[in-house]
Amino acid sequence: MGGNRKKLSKLNRLLPPEGIESKVGRTPKTAIWKLNKTTLWYYPAKNKKYDTPLFLIYSLVNRSYILDLKPGMSMIEAYVNEGYDVYLLDFGVPGYEDWDVTLDDYIAKYIQKAVRRSLYHSGAKEITMVGYCLGGTLAAIYAAYKNEAIKNLVLIAPPLAFDKTPIPTEWEEGFKKGKLNLDHVIDEYGTIPAKFMEFALRLAVSPVSYSSYISLLQRLDDKDKVEKWHLFNHWLKGHIPFAGQTLKQLLNELAIENKLIKNELRIHGVPIHLSTIKSNLLVISTTHDEIVPAELITPIMPLVSSQDKTYKQIKGGHVTLAMKGKLPDFLNQWLSERS
Repeated sequence: MGGNRKKLSKLNRLLPPEGIESKVGRTPKTAIWKLNKTTLWYYPAKNKKYDTPLFLIYSLVNRSYILDLKPGMSMIEAYVNEGYDVYLLDFGVPGYEDWDVTLDDYIAKYIQKAVRRSLYHSGAKEITMVGYCLGGTLAAIYAAYKNEAIKNLVLIAPPLAFDKTPIPTEWEEGFKKGKLNLDHVIDEYGTIPAKFMEFALRLAVSPVSYSSYISLLQRLDDKDKVEKWHLFNHWLKGHIPFAGQTLKQLLNELAIENKLIKNELRIHGVPIHLSTIKSNLLVISTTHDEIVPAELITPIMPLVSSQDKTYKQIKGGHVTLAMKGKLPDFLNQWLSERS
């Protein structure tokens, strides 16, 4: 009987723990500014060492708590422990009424105002802007649009160039030749439902496996690893709706026409030239990132005007850095010397 109970106990670990949502995003924070669904969160340093605060931007596709998954497995916690004040721009969950929010709005309305609010709140004259995934794309566009007050720019796994993409070749050719056009579908939905985003992204990177239940079965003896797996899987499946007009711009202007790298993108009529970026620049990719491989990232390096610029590839996958409990030595040193 005892053996059976043990087996049942282990099998119960296959189920997500109760109250899983309350287990994520545990680093102490305060909301200091809100606009529509967007919130600017402030995470005070435990023992402040640096004058230049960090301003984090995450993707529009998933929830931002991947940067603060759990104690000991949080990028934000690692920054705070190292002595940085941290600001996180959380775009929240768009509703149907947000169908007409554009890329221009995210750059000039949300990011710009949040940066200024962070400067006012911190009393600092400059920030270090850290963009992760699509947040890195937004950060690069913003830095080229308004290079004000950005002392350091860190881009982690940002999709920037689309000469080569991880999507199936026939899809890519169809989009670029105009045979596949999703504008009418997007317009029909307005705001794209979360389930549609999840389905589309899984198709686009097939046969990449986002999560492995086999790995969960292999870890059933380790309660901590099982919890980590469930927290990550909870985030992974937590896609959120996407503002239709922004999605159209990202698909057409960035992915299909490659306007960012070609210096042809415009935000509110302002030309976005990557040569405008003069901040100290650190660009990071990972060896096993099948979602945003290095070839989508590295073309930015010769296009910026930064005198101090570094490209670093590290071992790991797309969200490896986000889930570390401490900063890698190279990132810690780079930030410390420039903050």
